[in-house]
Amino acid sequence: MSEPVNESVNAAAGVAEKGAFELLGEEIPHLKGSLDPVYLFGSPSFGLTQFVLWMAICLLITFFVVYICGKKLTLVPKNKFVHVVEYGYEFIRKGVAEDIIGHGFKKHVPFLATIFFFIIICNFIGLVPGFFSATGAISITWALAIISFIYFNYYGIKTFGIGKYLKNIAPSGLPIVMVPIVWALEFLSLVLRLLTLAVRLYGNMFAGHMALGIFALATGIFLTTAIHNMDLLIGLPAVAWFALLIVFYALEALVAFLQAFVFTVLSAVYIQLATHEH
Repeated sequence: MSEPVNESVNAAAGVAEKGAFELLGEEIPHLKGSLDPVYLFGSPSFGLTQFVLWMAICLLITFFVVYICGKKLTLVPKNKFVHVVEYGYEFIRKGVAEDIIGHGFKKHVPFLATIFFFIIICNFIGLVPGFFSATGAISITWALAIISFIYFNYYGIKTFGIGKYLKNIAPSGLPIVMVPIVWALEFLSLVLRLLTLAVRLYGNMFAGHMALGIFALATGIFLTTAIHNMDLLIGLPAVAWFALLIVFYALEALVAFLQAFVFTVLSAVYIQLATHEH
């Protein structure tokens, strides 16, 4: 029992001796480390991280939401939750698929709606304290990007055939000498779509979680420092940090929606480019 007591005393002494900002600087690397993948079992060659586990949980939640809402669909929705989900589906169907893809959009609605709901569920789950957002891992966002990449290329090849699809990468009407150069640049742009889909989603979610963690750490550290130093003035900034935490939490909820929307919109744009001549 004496060792834990001594550790607590030493920790308290450390808080008293160090400034709040110094302590915050020391804790930020630990915060970043807490967002790194940790293998719950297995190893890097074959194992399960917390992000993969939460990805599976979010996938089950997505299936559950679709199943429940599908069974309770009525001409006039009476259940508010079902109404919200149906509104989200119609928003993707009309506001994204129909407006962006145009002709032939209907067959792509299930894919776009699934991507949207899965990502938004992952993002919002990550806002719950103690939970993890699957989209906070670059491996998960890469997997989503690869799925989208394969999807729109598959439908592009299915629509035109592989020869014409590859030819369509370069816009028509170019001078013959410019075609190889423009084709190579457009092909590079096509491949880089993988990067834009994966990194944009991961970067925004990771940065948001880091910011929330820093505000939460700052609130706790300033309060703890004020208590150990018996100085009310030191604790006053904690109020500002807590206010920033609340504001940024609301902002992050908006970002969670926007990133799901942006990923879905970009996927729709890429489908349109792949399935229509330009």
